[in-house]
Amino acid sequence: MTRRNRSQIARQRRQRTTRQVLWVVGGVVGAVLAVSFFFSEMGLLKYLTMRDHAKQLEREIQAIERGNTELRTEIGRLQQDPARIEEVARERLGFVRKGETVYQVVEEQSK
Repeated sequence: MTRRNRSQIARQRRQRTTRQVLWVVGGVVGAVLAVSFFFSEMGLLKYLTMRDHAKQLEREIQAIERGNTELRTEIGRLQQDPARIEEVARERLGFVRKGETVYQVVEEQSK
């Protein structure tokens, strides 16, 4: 063998070793990135959890907005509808009209 052949063989071995090292390093980096992508603080699992939480919050907001609309309607009726005002005064405050007699039923307490 000549010197030239030995140096080519040595260079080929170094290239193979370098390629193998690069593949191993690339594999390790890829594995770390894959684990990070799924399990890190801002990974895919956290994203899916946050997306579900955001949908739940949106549903709650819609329910609260419906409740607000109902309350606004009730406020309007209480400000302008005499029949509703009278109804609330009778139910909640116990008001009666002149000449009416109120009978209150009291349940007997068990001994």
